Amino acid sequence: MAPSRDGYGKGMVEAGKKDKRVVALCADLTESTRTEYFRKEFPDRFIEIGVAEQLLATAASGMAAYGKIPFIASYAAFSPGRNWEQIRTTIALNYVPVKIGGMHAGISVGPDGATHQALEDMATMRAMPNMTVMAPCDAVEAKKMTAAAAKTAGPVYMRFGREKVPVVTTEKTPFKIGRAEIFRHGTDAAVIACGPLVYEALIAAEKLKKEMDVMVVNNHTIKPIDAKTIIKAARTGAVVTAEEAQINGGMGSAVMEIIGEHYPVPVERVGVKDRFGQSGNPDELMDLYGLRSKDIIAALKRAVKRKTEK
Repeated sequence: MAPSRDGYGKGMVEAGKKDKRVVALCADLTESTRTEYFRKEFPDRFIEIGVAEQLLATAASGMAAYGKIPFIASYAAFSPGRNWEQIRTTIALNYVPVKIGGMHAGISVGPDGATHQALEDMATMRAMPNMTVMAPCDAVEAKKMTAAAAKTAGPVYMRFGREKVPVVTTEKTPFKIGRAEIFRHGTDAAVIACGPLVYEALIAAEKLKKEMDVMVVNNHTIKPIDAKTIIKAARTGAVVTAEEAQINGGMGSAVMEIIGEHYPVPVERVGVKDRFGQSGNPDELMDLYGLRSKDIIAALKRAVKRKTEK
């Protein structure tokens, strides 16, 4: 068990050791965002912006324009939530290599409540031209993702969680930006998931193994999406998407766009259904908002039923 934000901090240090152009900026949340790992290792390459998320993005864009590879971090509710326009105009429009870490994303932030629970970030960032958008399934993948982002041209948005989640990958697990990974093969239906719901999808597939053979896809890169693997999953005839975010415009919508255009099959979506979050225990909120393996199981049964009714 480990929070994915730990992987962000470790990945930045790894990137900083390999490339002196890597710098880090933070908006008064170095401990929460794990930017403190980089600050301790490279104090002369760290800048504390303070509580000024618009400046966080704008300053980073200027540094990137002059040859640096800046990583910026804050709670996702504030970056990209508060500084979306600065990210759009000074970073994405100019195609500069700023890497954006959106922390404490999803409802699993818990007691922080609706104002701090970023649920719309994948939708808003996916709609932004030039922006790569990713959500790691665990801390190990988050480290790989962050290090790989430093080598990626253009701007990147990565969303990370606060709570500890099961680690389902290892250092040897394949990872490449823009390529979804099949974690479990199956022929009856497929779950395409990202973030902490990859674990829930694996649990769901295991619980259903006597009833149906379920493929599980870790779709960590929402944009650019891996259309080839999405279509392969659709060939099972029934698909469920699962994400800890708004289903409107998020990862599930991206998957449905590919399936609708190339291989139409029944699709059910598991995610936050047009609601804001609320303060509460993270586990209770995950149950309340229907983001557990039992909810994925129910969605799989609905999708397969629709498949057989065709």
